[in-house]
Amino acid sequence: MNARHLKKLMLLGGTVLGLSLLVLPAGAQVNVQIQLPPLIVFSSPPEMVILPDTEVYVVPDTEEEIFFFDGFWWRPWQGHWYRSQYYDRGWGYYSSEPSFYRGVPQGWRHDYQNHQWRGQAWQPERMHHDQVEKNWNTWKKDKYWEKHPQVQRSQPEARQPQAQKQQPQQPKKSQVNHSQGNQGQGQGNKSQGKGNKAAKQQGDNKNKQDKGNEKH
Repeated sequence: MNARHLKKLMLLGGTVLGLSLLVLPAGAQVNVQIQLPPLIVFSSPPEMVILPDTEVYVVPDTEEEIFFFDGFWWRPWQGHWYRSQYYDRGWGYYSSEPSFYRGVPQGWRHDYQNHQWRGQAWQPERMHHDQVEKNWNTWKKDKYWEKHPQVQRSQPEARQPQAQKQQPQQPKKSQVNHSQGNQGQGQGNKSQGKGNKAAKQQGDNKNKQDKGNEKH
């Protein structure tokens, strides 16, 4: 290799090195950074309620949307989702909308304030966050929410039986025989009474005849 060829290689390498130094800072500025949401300040540990027909707990006493599901706390912020193992810190970026959120009605706060859920009476049971965190998995396994529904659903009215036509009651056979027997007994007593009256009259006539003979 002659000196002229070596000089060309060195010049080419210096050119490539210079271009790489110029491109590298520009490429480093392309990185997208996700800003984490601000912390939610609670004056006291939050209480939570279960949304009926779901397995999702919400914190109703804060304007921020904050949920508890599957062992994590969840919150949306500026079009992104974040989750944490704590309700007041440790938020990390979540790449997509969580599946549970599809079953959360947008008007759940209105229903909570009016104690109604989709037209049915709703008496929300408030629970401390510790109780929810410790028991959520067990409740899901035991189907706790199905056994303790929060919504008082109206029961369908029972169908009234159709009125049946009243049939005239037929006297029982024993009653007919008994009535006939009483009627026959009454007739027998009447005949016996007539016989007694005739015998009495015959006796009176005999007495009168005996008295007439005594006068003669």
